Amino acid sequence: MGDSHTSHTGVRFELLGPLRALRDGVEIPLGPPKQRAVLAVLLLQEGRPMSYDGLVEAVWGGSPPVHVRNLVQKYVSGLRRALGDGPLLEWTGSGYRLSGAAVDDLRERRQLVDAALAARDAGELRRAAELVARAEELWRGEFAEGLAAPCLAAERLRWSEKRLSVLEARLAGQIEAGRPFESVHELVRLAAAHPLRERPVELLMLALCRAGRGTEALLAYEELRRRLAEALGTDPGPALRSLHARILRQDPALLAEPVPVG
Repeated sequence: MGDSHTSHTGVRFELLGPLRALRDGVEIPLGPPKQRAVLAVLLLQEGRPMSYDGLVEAVWGGSPPVHVRNLVQKYVSGLRRALGDGPLLEWTGSGYRLSGAAVDDLRERRQLVDAALAARDAGELRRAAELVARAEELWRGEFAEGLAAPCLAAERLRWSEKRLSVLEARLAGQIEAGRPFESVHELVRLAAAHPLRERPVELLMLALCRAGRGTEALLAYEELRRRLAEALGTDPGPALRSLHARILRQDPALLAEPVPVG
């Protein structure tokens, strides 16, 4: 996407990785980590006022420092100086409001994923995969990486799950489009990175099966079953057990069936 897509005030904000603000492609220094956390939290309000108490809770949690009011005023003043003309950070009487600003990479990601879903529903699987790949390229690291704040920690977890789900949907679409070989290596890495998550192993088993590597698909199931038993004392879920049974009996329909992408 590049840095040409910015808020109407000329400043581009990004949160899919470390927080960045860019004016004309040049990064704006945003000050110390807590000041950056205040900005990230206010950006996520999308122009809605946030009460003083709500801001303190979001940035510091239930045990803020003694002089937190002074810190909030200091950081707000610092952000006003850093952002200069353009985005407006003001006290409305009911809370702090940041207007004239948007999280541009989040908006672009949403547009790309929506377009990918529309393409998938229209049967344009290759275009859907390309759009999702472009959405993934917007990520530069973890969500709001490096900023310690309860609100941002919760958002980081939520976005990690959303990112994984989109990645899994892209790989499912790739298998469905008849390109299982292209998916195998990425699915092996994904399963290793999330050893107790079942969906990557389910997709890996499908890809291996359709690539004529049924024995490896069964081994992938056994490895996950062992990991789940050791870590949680549970078995794989019904979708995975059903797929395992179908591979064992060499179900011919399995090779041609569409892959569920949800």
